[in-house]
Amino acid sequence: MTWGRKSIPDELREEASRFECGRYLAALDPLHRTEIYNALGYERLSRKNRDVNRFYAECRSDWPQTFYLMFLRTLGDERNKDAFTTLARTVPYAAILREKLVPHNVETMLIGASGLLDMYPHDEYILKMKSNFQYLKNKYGIAPMNASQWSLGKIHPNNHPILRLSQAAMFLASVRNVMDRILECRTAKDVNALFGVETSKYWYSRYTPANDSDKIAKRIGQMKTDLLGINLVVQMQFAYGSYINNETLRSRAMSLLENISAEDNNIVRSWNRHGKLAKTAFDSQALIQLRNEYCRQNSCDDCPVGRRMAARVPAEQL
Repeated sequence: MTWGRKSIPDELREEASRFECGRYLAALDPLHRTEIYNALGYERLSRKNRDVNRFYAECRSDWPQTFYLMFLRTLGDERNKDAFTTLARTVPYAAILREKLVPHNVETMLIGASGLLDMYPHDEYILKMKSNFQYLKNKYGIAPMNASQWSLGKIHPNNHPILRLSQAAMFLASVRNVMDRILECRTAKDVNALFGVETSKYWYSRYTPANDSDKIAKRIGQMKTDLLGINLVVQMQFAYGSYINNETLRSRAMSLLENISAEDNNIVRSWNRHGKLAKTAFDSQALIQLRNEYCRQNSCDDCPVGRRMAARVPAEQL
């Protein structure tokens, strides 16, 4: 690439939209690339830490409630993040804890409060759930959501909100001392063992109510538990470690990112066109930070990659 008569910052801004800085990153030696990733990765953790702190304040300084809100928020796909968050505010964690000895009640509260039940045919299981929800709704003063708050078009069956809520119910009903379990996770295997729960048996042959599928246990899969590790477990470890000033816990969060495989999304795939730039989740988080906070904002002058390119690359050649 030749800079020509334009200034380097102008050239960088034009190339940023096409991920062309990836060529520079790919040509760097591993030590200097890691140095850049460390700066970007820490920036992203710090930004997400502010989000966790905001939820913590909303939850009145209650860490388990903060986890619960973040868990539901992280469980769905990007389109339904806000709907899952609304649901967490609709069904308080205290109600979940009171009913957890009866997993079906937890499932009923979450799915009933989502407002999605009325969209599906009435088989025996769903009719019982509707009846049970009327009792639980009155018991806890739950005001159900409207089904229109959910995005259901072109959604993969494995990621359907109703199926995810059944999985969430089984997790919330079965796991004891959830904050301790979250803080103890050190590897992707630990995260998968924690979150890889199955639904109740009704869902073995269904993805949505009354619609038959091949009979198989609908377990939260490895790809989803990896995302829960990245966007939930790591964030809780880092935020709680910051809250109690525990550097060991903050370091554990960083190490966990390095133990989880890199995310596979459009941003990461675009960077990887220039070589295997993302091998771990720490790498992919750093590259997502680079894209979102610098490339998209045309902030090449402040970017750790842009500054290096401007300072070290000969004007006539990259």
